[in-house]
This record gives sequence, C-alpha cells and structure tokens, in this order.
Amino acid sequence: MKKLLLVMFALTMSFTVNAQIQTPAPSPASKLEQKVGLTDVTIEYSRPSMRGRTIFGDLVPFGKVWRTGANARTKVTFSDNVTVGGTELKAGSYAIFTIPQKAKWEIIFYTEHQGGGAPQQLDETKVAARIASDVYPMEMDIQSFTITVDDITNSSAVIGLLWEKTYVPIPFEVPTDKAVMASIESALAGPSANDYYNAAAYYLSEGKDAKKAKEWIDKAMSMIEKPAFWQLRQQSLIYAAAGDKKGAIDLAKKSLAAAEAAGNADYIKMNKDSLAEWQK
Repeated sequence: MKKLLLVMFALTMSFTVNAQIQTPAPSPASKLEQKVGLTDVTIEYSRPSMRGRTIFGDLVPFGKVWRTGANARTKVTFSDNVTVGGTELKAGSYAIFTIPQKAKWEIIFYTEHQGGGAPQQLDETKVAARIASDVYPMEMDIQSFTITVDDITNSSAVIGLLWEKTYVPIPFEVPTDKAVMASIESALAGPSANDYYNAAAYYLSEGKDAKKAKEWIDKAMSMIEKPAFWQLRQQSLIYAAAGDKKGAIDLAKKSLAAAEAAGNADYIKMNKDSLAEWQK
C-alpha cells in the first residue's frame, strides 16, 4: 500500500511539473525587418488590441510618455547612422517613446532601450532625438497596434504608428548616396593595397604563379606608407618562391628589424630561420 501511494504521488508530481497550459498572449510580440537603401531597419514591439476600448485620450492618456506598444519597450535598430527630424542618430538600437496629443505627437528616440514600459522620468542625457509629428485621422479602426515602414525610397522611409483611427508618421533618412558614391569611387580607383596583398598571399599559399604573386605584392607594398613586419615577411617569402633570394634576404632583414622593434618573438624566429636557410 505504501509503495502504491509513493508511485501515485510520483505520477501526480510528474503530471504537475510537465503540464503546461499555453494560451495566446494578449499583446503578441512582432518583429519587422526592412531594408531602406543599404540600411537595415529592425523594429521589435508588442501589439495590444482595442477590444472595445477607447485608446487615445483614455487607455493611452494625452500628454504622458507612452512606451508605444505593450510589454517590453518598442525597439528600433538601424545598421547605419540615420537622420530623424534633422538630428543624426548613430547606428544602433533605440527605444521609441511617444507623447500623444489630439493633433500632434512628440516622438522620442531613447538610448536605454532595455526594460519594460516608459520611465517615470526621462533622462535627457539618454534622449537621442525628439521630433514632433502631426496626427492623421483614419476612417476605419485599426484594431491591433501596428508599426509599418512605408514610403520607401533609396534614401528615406517613414515609420508609421497606427492604432484606433490614428496614424502618426516618423520620417527618416538613410546615407545611401554617401555609401554608394564611396563604393563607386573605390571601385573606379582600382584594386586596393589589401586586394593586391590578399591575391599575392593566396597565390603563394596555393603554389600558383610566383612571378605574378611577386608583381602583386610589390604593387601592394608600394601603396602602403609603412609596411608592417608581417607584411614584409610575406613579401620575403614570395620573393624566395619566385627565385629572388637576394631580394628575399633584404626583405627578411627588414622584417626582422621591424619584428625586433615590435617585440614579436614569433616573427623574429621565423625571419632568422629563413635568413639562415637563404644565406647558405
């Protein structure tokens, strides 16, 4: 009887531990990802519903800071610096707080994006940007709080806040033209020192045309103001592979001197070993 009671108790405890009732969240989480020009924009927020309630001016009071959603703070992340209302926001994540009014809202980008709800008192040192935005009434109700990214161009877009019969736009600009122009100038200027260096190093490691590797490494080094000891080491190895032992020795000596100045024991040893081999 005692054993039976113990078994029944164990089964009951197992059922209690394993039983998990799952129900829908009243304000489900949402994640919006949008590319604007070359900038990644991600918005993470929770979506409360009207459920027969009056929202603005009641559930969400006028004149008070609102978390702009439910549960955790609504968070927007930009992969590049962007401009909002003439203010530059550095790449990174921000909480979006709002102060709703009947005709105009204040939008606040806040650096402390972690946490739930809006702080009782905003820390002005954490306010990255403030803008004012007009309220646009809509004819139909939006039952669930919704954030959109619309009116997308190569250099701008609009974050839209929609709930009840209210639409509030938050325009922002992205640095697409600056990035594209820099890319064009870089491409038209030809391969960089890094491109030539990597190509030469690959040819050496794969046993390909050593003379071509030597041509590329020389081109790379001519574009570098002060080559580092590890770059000189790579150049010396390519010279040796191309059959230019005298050039390899001169470069190994330069690499050795630079490695000694930097206090890098590994490169000091490697250069001394190579010099001993090549000077035989």
